[in-house]
Amino acid sequence: GVPEGSRATGGGSFDRSWLTDELVGNLRALNEIAAARGQSLAQMALAWALRDERVTSLVIGSSSVAQLEDSVGAVANLRFSDDELAAVDSLTGDAGVDLWKDARQGTL
Repeated sequence: GVPEGSRATGGGSFDRSWLTDELVGNLRALNEIAAARGQSLAQMALAWALRDERVTSLVIGSSSVAQLEDSVGAVANLRFSDDELAAVDSLTGDAGVDLWKDARQGTL
């Protein structure tokens, strides 16, 4: 399901049609990888971005202190095994989501 009050229910930039069965399955599998790492999915996503030494900072969109505290917890495990990276890569892609398409086409 989609949590009440989440961006997916807000009618903003998130289009609920993106939540295909395949995408939801991939998100659940990613969540299982994160849990095996002792992280929330959000923490693993931040750790994944921070694994690149060229990334010196991330902007996070916390809407509560609890979300901010969860995000900060990402730094407790920034290392990924080759198997974890391969599993993440197999589950991710563009999923047909292009938030910038309208801007590139000049329709914003």
